[in-house]
Amino acid sequence: MRTTLPQRPSAGPARSRWRRTGAAVLGVAALVLAGLGAAGTADARDGTPKVTPHVSWTRACATPTKADVAACNAVRVTGGVTEYMAENGYAEGVTPEAADASTPSGFGPTDLQAAYGLTSAAAANGTGETIAIVDAYNDPNAEADLATYRSYYGLPACTTANGCFKKVSQTGSTTSLPSNDTGWAEEISLDLDMASAICPKCNILLVEAKSATMANLGTAVNEAVALGAKYVSNSYGGSESSSDTSYDTAYFNHPGVAITVSAGDSGYGAEYPAASQYVTSVGGTALTKAASTTRGWTESVWKTSSTEATGSGCSAYDPKPAWQTDTGCSKRTISDVSAVADPATGVAVYDSYGITAGWYTFGGTSVSSPIIAGVYALAGTPSTGSYPAKFPYTAAGTSALNDVTSGNNGTCTTSYLCTAATGYDGPTGWGTPEGVTAFTG
Repeated sequence: MRTTLPQRPSAGPARSRWRRTGAAVLGVAALVLAGLGAAGTADARDGTPKVTPHVSWTRACATPTKADVAACNAVRVTGGVTEYMAENGYAEGVTPEAADASTPSGFGPTDLQAAYGLTSAAAANGTGETIAIVDAYNDPNAEADLATYRSYYGLPACTTANGCFKKVSQTGSTTSLPSNDTGWAEEISLDLDMASAICPKCNILLVEAKSATMANLGTAVNEAVALGAKYVSNSYGGSESSSDTSYDTAYFNHPGVAITVSAGDSGYGAEYPAASQYVTSVGGTALTKAASTTRGWTESVWKTSSTEATGSGCSAYDPKPAWQTDTGCSKRTISDVSAVADPATGVAVYDSYGITAGWYTFGGTSVSSPIIAGVYALAGTPSTGSYPAKFPYTAAGTSALNDVTSGNNGTCTTSYLCTAATGYDGPTGWGTPEGVTAFTG
């Protein structure tokens, strides 16, 4: 695996290209003059001002208009300066929107593994494990786009031919696939790339539901488990309903399987299936480098606005699992753990279906769910009969999790349900991974 990103090819005089500036101050000045950022606190590494990222973005999938229909939780950056760009000295005029970009403008595998203490585990673990990605509709370019991502970052090939990659419908068919969908194709590319970034040696199973109804997505989850996946990532959600407890029984009650679900991207408020008592609900953070800390990174709750932030909340329907003991919610509390989701500190994704082929930067809790599924896979097969959502609770308060203690995702009567705190809180759960120990059991 490459330890540094390759330099972007020269684009000629007609286009700006990115470069590492000789002086950090000049890089910051260019960004400020371009109106893309503002000087913030002093950078702990060298004392020069650090750019505060500002980005614009769009949701990949439309908001559902019917009950029991889910939307994907992926957001694509369309302009501004990401944390990665600020750190890497991109030239004035370069934006994250990848209409003609030939290199990433978001975090890649090396960054994510370093941030979550996974570098050694990612190099050694994962062989023979299968991460399933459940999404709606078909991405006809999924395998080709995945190949581009993995090749760029020096990850081992993962193809149908070598047995690492497999794409099926919710019935298990490899030939009778759902209709194509541009928005969900973005989600699929994001999910496949994040699973690859965290667990490069894992096999990947993509299960495509024929639509975004909970019944079809749930059927796809069952198919993923039937095909042998012990780690199933679900980067979608919708409003809660009185049907949720029946969906729990029908689709998500799979002992011995780590099922991760995005907490949502609309700020404080419960979503399903993140509210399922049987899944690991995954919140979202803003992830930034901080050389002044031992870890080298810091995190806070992702919040762009009151309606553009990680989800969290108290379920109206789902019962509280036995291992969850917070007292401000009598039913299921979202979330359990978290990982990066802020589009301003977003991740690199390669996508080509329905949009100009190239590198894009993505955020949303669609980033954090497959990351956590990958961490479970690095940790090894869950014990028979276990509910892996419990594992982080066993490690709560230890160095196996990075406690996130700043930020909020909105306002609520019971503070910890929407505001970060020492120990457990709704937006980030017990925190983010620091190695794999908290995901073993």
